[in-house]
Amino acid sequence: MIEVSAVNRLCPMEVDLHGVSPLNLAFVGDGVYDLMVRERLVCLANRPNKELHQLAVKQVRAEAQAAALDKLLPLLSEEEAAVYRRGRNAHTARSGGDYHKATGLEALFGYLYLSGRVDRVRELFSHIIEEESRLGTTWHTSGC
Repeated sequence: MIEVSAVNRLCPMEVDLHGVSPLNLAFVGDGVYDLMVRERLVCLANRPNKELHQLAVKQVRAEAQAAALDKLLPLLSEEEAAVYRRGRNAHTARSGGDYHKATGLEALFGYLYLSGRVDRVRELFSHIIEEESRLGTTWHTSGC
């Protein structure tokens, strides 16, 4: 069993990450990624909820996550790349390359979060923001 750092998780229950399916990892990772996007948007500016929702949807949709994953791939360790591939290759009800890449990214974020490696999640998320800000797409340039 992989030890979990209670300090780095919201609900520090023990979990055997080797027994968690890639789709369950993606389920958690979807929530982690969504929360990070939402938190960043709120920190950037006080906006109407409808606008916040529209901005968040643009950033968490499969196409945006697939593009983000392409930027992260060279930064991933062998372990992280293996988790990504497990998520990407998982059998889902949806089809399409972007959707599978997004599921892989979510599985990676879920795995890192559940293993207590929140600093690594932040590092990867920061890289996505930096790359998108540099290219002038999707993300706003100031941080929170």
